[in-house]
Amino acid sequence: MGAPPLPRPDLGERVPYAAFRGFVRRAQQLGDASNGHHNQNYVLPMTDDVARLLSREPGTTVTVRIRRAEALPVVIRTWQDEAKILNAIQGILPHVPECLVKRDTFAIHSYVEGVPLSSVCGNGKPVDALLIKALADLLAQMAQVRRGALPALPADWPNNDDTDSQGFLQTLAFMADRQIRQPNWHDFGGLFAALGIPEDAMLRLAKRIPAMARRPYSLLHADLHRDNLIVTYAGVPPLICVDWELATYGDPLHDLATHLVRMQYPDYQWHEVVDAWANAMQAIRPAAVNGLSKDLRHYVAFERAQSVYPDVMRAARSLQACPDQKGMDEAKSDVRRALEAAAQPLGLSNIPDEQEIEQILFRWQAARNDRHGPSVKIIGWSPDARFPEHPAFPGSAVHEALLAEGAAPASRVFKGTGHLNSVVRVPGADTPVVVRRKVANVCRRERGFLSEHAVLRAIEQSQVDVTAPRFLALGTSYRGEPFAIHTYEGPRDTGRPPEHPVQGLLPHEANRLVDQLCELTKVNYKVLDPAAGEGRFYEWLSEQLVILVAELPKESQQLARNLGLPDHLRLREILSRHQVSHRKPALLHGDLNPWNLVRRDDSLALTIIDWEMAVVGDPLYDLVRHMHLTPTRPEIRERMFRRWERLLETEHTTNWRKDWGVYRWIEIVRSAYIDLDRLVTGASLDAPNVRRAVDSYAMTLAAATASLGLPVRSTANPHLARALA
Repeated sequence: MGAPPLPRPDLGERVPYAAFRGFVRRAQQLGDASNGHHNQNYVLPMTDDVARLLSREPGTTVTVRIRRAEALPVVIRTWQDEAKILNAIQGILPHVPECLVKRDTFAIHSYVEGVPLSSVCGNGKPVDALLIKALADLLAQMAQVRRGALPALPADWPNNDDTDSQGFLQTLAFMADRQIRQPNWHDFGGLFAALGIPEDAMLRLAKRIPAMARRPYSLLHADLHRDNLIVTYAGVPPLICVDWELATYGDPLHDLATHLVRMQYPDYQWHEVVDAWANAMQAIRPAAVNGLSKDLRHYVAFERAQSVYPDVMRAARSLQACPDQKGMDEAKSDVRRALEAAAQPLGLSNIPDEQEIEQILFRWQAARNDRHGPSVKIIGWSPDARFPEHPAFPGSAVHEALLAEGAAPASRVFKGTGHLNSVVRVPGADTPVVVRRKVANVCRRERGFLSEHAVLRAIEQSQVDVTAPRFLALGTSYRGEPFAIHTYEGPRDTGRPPEHPVQGLLPHEANRLVDQLCELTKVNYKVLDPAAGEGRFYEWLSEQLVILVAELPKESQQLARNLGLPDHLRLREILSRHQVSHRKPALLHGDLNPWNLVRRDDSLALTIIDWEMAVVGDPLYDLVRHMHLTPTRPEIRERMFRRWERLLETEHTTNWRKDWGVYRWIEIVRSAYIDLDRLVTGASLDAPNVRRAVDSYAMTLAAATASLGLPVRSTANPHLARALA
């Protein structure tokens, strides 16, 4: 005589929780446990009491699923109740587990006889062709589950129809931001910012999702990897899906994409799996394969993009359990793989290498262990002997700043083209400070010639009216990584990011910038470089540009030639045709783009930051380069020139009206090469100043070739010309 029919899950709600408490404890003590990302699963036979409550034979094997309290929120959930999902699919997929009883902290499911596919065919190994066909059949069978049988969908689900593929993928991206990123941003936001992942990465991805073919929605498992596929002992059916808590309802291509990525098939098996899925789906719901070859990549890109959050967070959390070097090696490798996979869909550039990732992970972990446990302490730092201790910032303050660095929230971590800046507060310090570290593997075509730290110290000691950060400390920390500490010059309100004049200066800001450039002429630059200022500045500047062009990668040089830009030898000849008058040299900032100017709320108007490109030269050049890098209206330009000429002695301004156009010309030419190289190499394209420059490259190229007296060469490939335009 067969077993009595199972009760529906809602009937189990009538049984008091206390009736199962002892059995759940027994499961935790005696059961065969397996750890999933979200649950701990214990397999054991039912006791007589529990079997009677659930109308089962005593000794029947069941699975007790207990939600892991320490589990991070790292998954997208459409429905919160797995029991209702299992109840809806019983008629279509009769072999899936049945939920016998569910409570807030645990659930008891019927046990599926068999072994996980992962135990017989691990990740990365090829899967047998018969199993691939069985998998495809399983995915296709889900299309037969009616929407009406499923739990109600969230209110923000695409509701115009059940075929909107673009709307469904956009909804997934919004849910990933809301359910994964946002709940974890307080604890992990600073870590993601240090790794180069912006706060709005998923929202940007949602905006870039293109229109796609329409496909009828269906039930999706959404987490079909090798641990969730049970190979049955009897072979009928060959495979059974378990762990349905992440199931959803939408475009079936999403299920195929998550399956492809999470199964970790060898690359050569992807086509086999896709073809098997298409054949199986064609037999059950032909419209589901519409646009398969074109649209699958968008779902694969989304899966790799959203996976960066759980992969990075799990790697970071793993250091708490395994804080030794082996644990660090595994964690940094996992983070690197996650960043590489997400780089293209999220538009990331300058992915940190494993050494830099290790340093970032160490700082993040050390800050937390200092608060929560003694297992790891920040390793002592070594000061740079060239710079004596700043009287306002002793060594103990440096230690506190380094410790706080890893705990800085995302709103106080700024990753630029060359530096990672973490803003922290130190006990006893009047203002916040910023810990600056150079970003590894960043190739800056334009060279710096003076020490930024020495420049800032010279400005402070000169007591000139220049609003710049104060340099507080320089040294090395974990594994010899250099750092510098400056005063922070952004808003004191920690909820606001720094504001930059990206659309150009206001009149009072233009006045204040000119005033500061004039004050720089009073700094004794000889303390920075005794030989600085000797020779003719324009000839030196021209030769630096020639060297830059000569050292560009071959790919950039080849494209430059194809677009009509001269090589370095021809460029030297053209540049030498121009001369400028000699003016008394002064200390220059060298890179006054809008992002190096921070707006202030007081009469000082602007703070000038990032002095690593400082140089000694013609003061006219600093003003003209600023106007080239910053949108400057004609009336603001005239205002700045008039004020600059009026405030400076004639020795600094001689013949400026004749010469300023030469500096503007050489900066246009410089941009034509540098921005083209960025387009070719992809370097720093996520930085706002770089993005704006390359977006207008067609105009830059036309202006440069015209100013060089050269025609714009029509390229052999018309598509290339259209792309640059």
